[in-house]
Amino acid sequence: MEHLINPKVKDLSISGIRTFFNLVAKYDDVISLTIGQPDFPTPDGVKEAAKRAIDDNFTSYTHNAGFFELRKAACEFLNRQYRLSYSPEDEVIVTTGASQAIDVALRTILEPGVDVLLPGPVYPGYEPLIRLAGANPVHVNTTQKGFKLTADLIEAHLSEKTRCIILPYPSNPTGVTLTVQELMDIATLVKGKNIFILSDEIYSELVYSQKHVSIASFLREQTIVVNGLSKSHSMTGWRIGFLFAPKELTKHMLKVHQYNVSCASSVSQMAAYDAITNGIDEPIKMKEEYKKRLEYAYDELKQLGFQVVKPDGAFYLFPSVPNPNVSSFDFAVDLVEKTGVAVVPGSAFSADGEGFFRLSYAYSMEQLEEAFARMKRYVYSSK
Repeated sequence: MEHLINPKVKDLSISGIRTFFNLVAKYDDVISLTIGQPDFPTPDGVKEAAKRAIDDNFTSYTHNAGFFELRKAACEFLNRQYRLSYSPEDEVIVTTGASQAIDVALRTILEPGVDVLLPGPVYPGYEPLIRLAGANPVHVNTTQKGFKLTADLIEAHLSEKTRCIILPYPSNPTGVTLTVQELMDIATLVKGKNIFILSDEIYSELVYSQKHVSIASFLREQTIVVNGLSKSHSMTGWRIGFLFAPKELTKHMLKVHQYNVSCASSVSQMAAYDAITNGIDEPIKMKEEYKKRLEYAYDELKQLGFQVVKPDGAFYLFPSVPNPNVSSFDFAVDLVEKTGVAVVPGSAFSADGEGFFRLSYAYSMEQLEEAFARMKRYVYSSK
């Protein structure tokens, strides 16, 4: 019966990140710096809130968009942190993680034949959703621009078919983000055009050298903001995300969301409510630790001779493969076979990621120190 499967689904591939993660599982004594998952436990208050929700039988359907107190808290959170104003009544949807938020948004605004611009290299989760909607992903190579999708790059790729531009900043896999001026330049370019901005801000609470700014500050009417708690509050398994947009867009996204999942988990919603009220400052402690790890890992890479752009946020570094004649996949395989250190080949993040590899520093200092001790032996033995 496989011949009856939707061809768009048959053509999809498993994420290169997961593919490589599964590949290295067969090796012994591996330090895996592959998965972008916080190594901190979910805050205690969040866990206690979930337990209370169960004990209080808060286990039924909520409003499709999420229970009102959470939506109100989410809007207040965005206003306090980023000075964005959205109505809890009709401009926010609580989703089953940021991934579902992206899917809902893209299925709402895309149709067959339109184009979506996105930076290359980029997180591999966007392209399959674009293709499933019948649209065309257009990767814009950002490697000569410090991995930034800037207004001039966008302008060079705009066409009558352009329907959406994805701005995933801070970036996975590079960790870079856009400055206020760069955001304003994009907003000026796109304003008034029949083009949506999908701004994936899941790492917004993990910005180190500046305060995160959303392009919605300058282009609210055309922007869909995606956010969530997976990275900021170490809640990857709780699957809570948020969609923010003008009500004219939200009312249509809510239909897609409703028929997809009905509503996000009620227990996870109650946990999320605690996270963005009582636990609003929890990301600060995590960010301070990530910054220490970033400084350490960045310095170690530079000392080993790797070319790498210093990130502004998230918890990734994206160095160049030391030998330009070796593919990123072959380099990653060689590294794990000889040292037991696993990283993700840059080719997992589109063709524009070839020649690089992603290293996650969402791991303890002890693990990072051992990983770099092994990498030093690898580099020095290659000289």
